Amino acid sequence: MLVLGFESSCDETGVALVRVPAPGSSEAPQLLAQALHSQISMHQAYGGVVPELASRDHIRRVIPLTREVLAGAGIALADVDLIAFTQGPGLAGALLVGAGVAVSLAAALEKPTLGIHHLEGHLLSPFLSADAPEFPFVALLVSGGHTQLMRVTEVGQYEILGETIDDAAGEAFDKSAKLLGLPYPGGPHLAKLALGGDPTAFDLPRPLLHSGKPDFSFAGLKTAVLTQVKRLGEAPTDLQKADLAAATQAAIVEVLVKKSMLALKMTGLKRLVVAGGVGANSVLREQLNAACAKRGVRVHYPELSLCTDNGAMIAMAAAMRLQRGMAILPPTGQGAGGFEIKPRWPLGAIS
Repeated sequence: MLVLGFESSCDETGVALVRVPAPGSSEAPQLLAQALHSQISMHQAYGGVVPELASRDHIRRVIPLTREVLAGAGIALADVDLIAFTQGPGLAGALLVGAGVAVSLAAALEKPTLGIHHLEGHLLSPFLSADAPEFPFVALLVSGGHTQLMRVTEVGQYEILGETIDDAAGEAFDKSAKLLGLPYPGGPHLAKLALGGDPTAFDLPRPLLHSGKPDFSFAGLKTAVLTQVKRLGEAPTDLQKADLAAATQAAIVEVLVKKSMLALKMTGLKRLVVAGGVGANSVLREQLNAACAKRGVRVHYPELSLCTDNGAMIAMAAAMRLQRGMAILPPTGQGAGGFEIKPRWPLGAIS
């Protein structure tokens, strides 16, 4: 079975094609082709994502990307068996583009559709890597405005162990970068600047680090960075900025690592999966690898190209649900779900 997946929840337009083995097969779904367009350059002038511009750009990109994927895989559109799309959460206008295209194609082809939770896509994206995990595991999900630790027993069986009570890790990276005058998207720029800095040069807080619970809080860290930026004055040196970037990154990473180790201890599991854009951070990977090795824990990551939003993770999540015999929508997209999008959709609400 062939699954065509669409991702359009924010500022990346992603399309991918995945082949699904027969139900009950021990084979893993296979990524045949994918294409991705990032809107970073368009939004940089505004310092962040402009929802209306994002929606319009998705409209321009989605059909050419679909043609590119089908051509790359050597597959005709009529041969696709199911069309999956990001149903939520995300920007409403952006979600409507992917959902509209997916449901329209499905109706024209008389094929079924399946709405996928964006975070479930991230959560299952490591199964596309060469070192795919096995169930059950603890997952550290660090994507955009989401930072969560959960126990993952199987597809659709997610128990949230802890989550952020205010800003997420990605927001802490991006907001701190903006305070340092770095361009959008701030996280990667802050990580690059931090390479030339001393992580001990500034004493920044690690909120909830010793709370004994796997919850997160990064708003206080952002405020502390703001305070340090003001103390440095209007013309900080390059070294001062690099030091502050390094200290900020060190604080975020330490919290993520220690909370992940706490969740592993609480569950007794010996496998950790890291998913989402922040999971591409090299310092986070280095310290998680060291901490897990010390405790005899296997740690898995998606390929770097699959850390950000992409169509492959949506097609993969649909493929894994199909392989397990989970329900899909009727051929014309009518009935439960249909053309519905869910801009706010807790991961715990899916099954």
